[in-house]
Amino acid sequence: MADYDLLVIGGGINGVGIARDAVGRGLTVLLVEKDDLGAHTSSASSKLIHGGLRYLEQFEFRLVAESLAEREVLLRIAAHLVRPVRFVMPHVPQLRPRWMIRTGLFLYDHLGRRTRLPGSHAVRLDRPPYSAGLKPEYRHGFIYSDCCVDDARLVVANARDAEARGARILTRTECLAAKREGNFWRVQLRGPGGAPEVTARAIVNAAGPWVKAVLNERLRQPSQDEVRLVRGSHIVVHRLYEGDHAYILQNDDRRVVFMIPYESRYTLVGTTDVAHEDDPSRPEASAAEVEYLCRAVNRYLRRAVSPADVLWRYAGVRPLYDDGSASPSAVTRDYVLRLDSDQSVAPVLSVFGGKITTYRRLAEHAIDKLAPWFTEMGPAWTGESPLPGATIPHGDGARFAQRLQERYAGLPRTLLEELARRHGALAYDVLGNATSVADLGAHLGAELYAREIDYLIEHEWATAAEDVLWRRTKAGLQLDARQREAVARYLIQRVS
Repeated sequence: MADYDLLVIGGGINGVGIARDAVGRGLTVLLVEKDDLGAHTSSASSKLIHGGLRYLEQFEFRLVAESLAEREVLLRIAAHLVRPVRFVMPHVPQLRPRWMIRTGLFLYDHLGRRTRLPGSHAVRLDRPPYSAGLKPEYRHGFIYSDCCVDDARLVVANARDAEARGARILTRTECLAAKREGNFWRVQLRGPGGAPEVTARAIVNAAGPWVKAVLNERLRQPSQDEVRLVRGSHIVVHRLYEGDHAYILQNDDRRVVFMIPYESRYTLVGTTDVAHEDDPSRPEASAAEVEYLCRAVNRYLRRAVSPADVLWRYAGVRPLYDDGSASPSAVTRDYVLRLDSDQSVAPVLSVFGGKITTYRRLAEHAIDKLAPWFTEMGPAWTGESPLPGATIPHGDGARFAQRLQERYAGLPRTLLEELARRHGALAYDVLGNATSVADLGAHLGAELYAREIDYLIEHEWATAAEDVLWRRTKAGLQLDARQREAVARYLIQRVS
């Protein structure tokens, strides 16, 4: 008898989504991630839950429709992490005619079932609020709805729910090799506790940029499928304009660049599409990409942005399925699930491509494909079950933050707002019976206290300063070098 029904390789959004779905259907699940949860592509996205308006120009109607449907689902099940945002598109007649934009937005409004978000319409940009930050020559535009998300925390929320339902989650644990032995896999792992061997009835290879290498080299499975690595880079600057709306800006190369309100006091600008040839472990936003993003927004902004204004730059490598497109921007963002087996031997299912918006549906499809090997498992369920922290009143983050302030009147409002955004209803677990900041332990800077770091260590697999500063929280943006070093020392002291 195998140790586990399913071994999932990869702790990005697709891997944790698949683990959550599988364990909820009654399978025994082990997930291994060689680094931290969401350490790579899944924490380096544009922080959007969206249908992909620009994909309509590539006739990706199925992907857009599925993405729009999933946007509605995630607004329900991840209410503390997914928030509606209105996107403003200044009209540039030389780039796209008005009729084309109207047609695209009509399709965007109606391809998916939309119950929570307002539809699109034309707006004037020569008056507040949508004139904020723009050059005066931009007088006409359009507005539509999408959502923003804390991508890294969405990964953790799925992992926590999977663990709560019985899955085993091992971070800093690598799959070294696996060998098929009839109706199960024998797998060699390496992690902090040594190099254990486990067996599993099936494997899901959700290794992201390493999906092809894991399949060919670790699992010894030949494959004709190829992965196309495309780097998307982003910059963060001090807030460029007033207002809660975002901008979607057309560019001369027919791509679009987003300006999105970020972490209360910043603006996030992205993204690029550049072929990535190097090691995907540590991608960096190049100087040329930063210049590209600055030029793209400077076409529209009253006050120019330069590379010297950049507070933080980050890059993620998208593991796209190689469909043969010549341009990185034209490669499909749809996902491909490749099943390698007949029913007489243990299967391996590899995940190529995908986007954070469709992770839940991808996971559902993946487990459905494995159903012939697990006839005892239950039906799909994840579309109606809230993630940990999502049970806030009416899905209203502002109202929940107010409730938190009433319960913890002795704590700073800004701290409670941060905890509400990060943890949702689990903020009560983080704070416990605290009545003042003295109860929260050492203050590490900004709104980060020792009590929250302890919680991240004990419940969210955080073991290093980077996990805390840039994924579980974004406190790294507000802390200076000395404060970040203090966080690193605290983690070393607590984890060692």
